[in-house]
Amino acid sequence: MTSSSSALADLPTERLADYLHAHLPGFRGPIEASKFKGGQSNPTYRIDSPSGRYVLRRKPPGTLLPSAHAVDREFRVLQALHGGPVPVAEPVLLCQDDSVIGSMFYLMSHIDGRIFWDPALPEIETEQRDAYYREILRVLSEIHRLDPNAIGLADYGKPGNYFARQIDRWSRQYRDSETGPLAAMEQLIERLPERCPADDGSAALVHGDFRIDNLIWDSQQPQILAVVDWELSTLGHPLADLGYFCMALRLPRNPVIPGLAGLDRSALGIPSEARLLDLYRAQDAASTRHDWPFVLAFSFFRLAAIAQGVAKRAQQGNASSDRATEAGAMVRRLAESALAVLDAA
Repeated sequence: MTSSSSALADLPTERLADYLHAHLPGFRGPIEASKFKGGQSNPTYRIDSPSGRYVLRRKPPGTLLPSAHAVDREFRVLQALHGGPVPVAEPVLLCQDDSVIGSMFYLMSHIDGRIFWDPALPEIETEQRDAYYREILRVLSEIHRLDPNAIGLADYGKPGNYFARQIDRWSRQYRDSETGPLAAMEQLIERLPERCPADDGSAALVHGDFRIDNLIWDSQQPQILAVVDWELSTLGHPLADLGYFCMALRLPRNPVIPGLAGLDRSALGIPSEARLLDLYRAQDAASTRHDWPFVLAFSFFRLAAIAQGVAKRAQQGNASSDRATEAGAMVRRLAESALAVLDAA
């Protein structure tokens, strides 16, 4: 994972070290902290100490949207998944006392691997890229095959009507973070509930933000070492994750969330959308016979609402990334992409 090396004024390292001495067996200070690249939602830091290296995830400071930035939910899902077929970092410690560093945080083990920020995988040889995408779909299928009851997550989300509930939730989140009128979002808020398919009873663990940059890879081979950033995870419809991941094929090239639209994906060795669906279908029993344009449009809408929240935090001055304003500028483009998918169906 890539991190900055500058000193951090927003993380009180001495207080943090004192807390870890008292609550983490075997911990030895002092500590050095550096902030990871990205982290639009929850600020993330590498913590180096004589007793080991860790990763710290915290809620951002300031006024936050209700139910957002749930680092305690992330910690819980890591506890449920660690040691199982879905690779995750080991959860180490959860601190719900805001007085320690100014907000709730948790500590997990540091995974020494590589992160790809661009789904075009320019770092990988063309003939190897298909193997990396096969690994992504394999791990996504492993997530969806898990039995939530068997891993202690039976109450991790509400059963049934996932898409309808999510449309309602993100419509409200968008309203709470709205910074100005946007016609495309207004149309989606009206049209998506009308297009929403009847509930088919699917209830799997869904990651909620399944993108290539939320995967840590082995440095030499197409093997995922950890899936990170589980803040938006819940129980829901598995196609929501698949649609969200496939958005990258339709997103334009941009500095915030790089997409693949306009590129010759065949020449790059990047699988087509049809192949990605086939790879998923081959490994997962969950049906992909759904209103696929709706799934994609829902994914664009949801990401637009998330980006609007980032824009609002940038306006308030408590966004966790220096690219927060750029992310906010993506809202219109994402909403218009959602409408284009619906209109083309």
